Amino acid sequence: MRKKINTNNDNQWPSSSEEGELAIDLYAFPDEFILQAVVGGTKAKDLDISITNDMITIKGKREENISKDAKKIYYQELFWGPFSRTVILPEEINADSAKATIKNGLLIIHLPRVLKNGKKVLKIQEE
Repeated sequence: MRKKINTNNDNQWPSSSEEGELAIDLYAFPDEFILQAVVGGTKAKDLDISITNDMITIKGKREENISKDAKKIYYQELFWGPFSRTVILPEEINADSAKATIKNGLLIIHLPRVLKNGKKVLKIQEE
């Protein structure tokens, strides 16, 4: 999501209550999914990641470090403020084994697939 560019000289900044949608890449591998998102300007402590066996939600906030007293704004294309993204995963994952790292502004989340062996032999117990 992009903020609208302020073409006036009145320095009216967009409301901080707007929430941006985090762009992601989701890749499938034989034993896991890998989700990547660029979160530059966000510290790990400012991210909240919730995972279930079929869904992941990432929430965070980027704090703008430029003074709002700028005389004039020529471009304002970066998103500052709260953002989130919820993704329904294409297959079930093992949420307890998921791992996340952040390096150079790139968030990488490893989501191990639940490996299904195809068939299960059910033993019948006699009473």
